Amino acid sequence: MRIALLGYGKMGKVIEQIALDRGHEISFKIDVANKEDRDKISPENTDAVIEFSSPASAFDNLQFCMKKGLKVVSGTTGWLDKKGEIEKLCNENEAAFFYASNYSIGVNLFFQLNKQLAKLMNGQNQYEVTSNEIHHTEKLDSPSGTAITLAEGIIEGIEGKDSWVNQEIAKVNEVPIWSSREGTVPGTHSIKYISAVDEIEIKHEAKSRQGFALGAVIAAEWIKDKNGVLNMDQMLGF
Repeated sequence: MRIALLGYGKMGKVIEQIALDRGHEISFKIDVANKEDRDKISPENTDAVIEFSSPASAFDNLQFCMKKGLKVVSGTTGWLDKKGEIEKLCNENEAAFFYASNYSIGVNLFFQLNKQLAKLMNGQNQYEVTSNEIHHTEKLDSPSGTAITLAEGIIEGIEGKDSWVNQEIAKVNEVPIWSSREGTVPGTHSIKYISAVDEIEIKHEAKSRQGFALGAVIAAEWIKDKNGVLNMDQMLGF
């Protein structure tokens, strides 16, 4: 299949290599230096778009793609306050929009584990929950989209939790997320439940960008003949 890359940074280059290894063709590689070439992308020359750009560019890129009726896999975080607008455009134009805060298959299994643990901990008020995430220093948004998804899973499972906060002491109804930016760390996320007598922790540690990139390419393969708003849970059959 023909894949266009919107965003050609470190992640874009890893996605390109995996796509080529899986027998696909790269129809366009769009970055800041040639952003005007984006307008050439169309359903006639591209089967799917993989969008890993920047928080500042993502919304405009996705608007363009939805209006063109393209099939898009998006992995950019930091713009999600406008996600509803993109979903509306997707449905209006019979496009396809697949979004995940993290494309690693392992992380998406971790999301399910996190939800299940939160349900088990519901009512165990002797435990306080906290979330930690560490990423490389080039990551522009904080907290990470993955950390937000994990916090939302906790909120879904524990009665009395209804919001999250970043880098501040949480109130009883809030899930705290503590974010660090260190070196070249691809991504580490941990959830802890702490009581006076013990501590329960689950953790996912990415070793490279390969897992994220492979998941994005698999998602592009999956949506090529689909329309509408799609997600990782649907693709994995959860």
